[in-house]
Amino acid sequence: MLFDFQTHTFFSDGELSPMELLRRCHVLGYTAVAITDHASPANIGTLTEALRRDCEEAERAWGLVALAGVEITHVPPAAIDGAARSAVEAGAEFVAVHGETIVEPVAGGTNRAALESEYVHALVHPGLLSPELGHVARRHGKFVELSARRGHSLTNGHVAAVCRQAGVRMLVNSDAHAPGDLLTEALARRVARGAGLDADETEAVLVDNPLELLRILGRSAAVGGAA
Repeated sequence: MLFDFQTHTFFSDGELSPMELLRRCHVLGYTAVAITDHASPANIGTLTEALRRDCEEAERAWGLVALAGVEITHVPPAAIDGAARSAVEAGAEFVAVHGETIVEPVAGGTNRAALESEYVHALVHPGLLSPELGHVARRHGKFVELSARRGHSLTNGHVAAVCRQAGVRMLVNSDAHAPGDLLTEALARRVARGAGLDADETEAVLVDNPLELLRILGRSAAVGGAA
């Protein structure tokens, strides 16, 4: 089973259309994928509507679980909860927040705002996540990402240690912007093991946690469809 809850299309800074991205994910053997183009109050409604159309069509045709999501990106911390709520109200099935990665000038307080919002499902590439916020993530039932993307991945070991200590559920995501960025099972496993996870923890991060996330979202890992 192969899961990926952070990908991008040409609706933000990716190369592919949503449908082409979904087709490539299907061919690679993905079980479920979320498209999470960059979102802010300016584009949440139109973005979500567009992504839902292709996700619904891809599910009917190819059987993978295709989630129309958003990545709330570089939004001021005080506005994150409202933006996440707007995304859910617009029909987004999955809401991620662009965390305080060490390779971009993300505003301080973003990680906390994401983890405290009831409308956010996951904090992605959180950078030097503090132990305190690890416990906030646990208390609010959030998922935290281990990233396969260059730059963002530099803090994976730190993030994994904080999440392990606090008991936070982690996900491995590609943060794909181009076809060559998409996950394979081997790459996902290397990302998890490279972050310092043992075999049992890797299995939980790659399979158990994604299945639990889908359950929370009210989705099944099996849709059915044509090859």
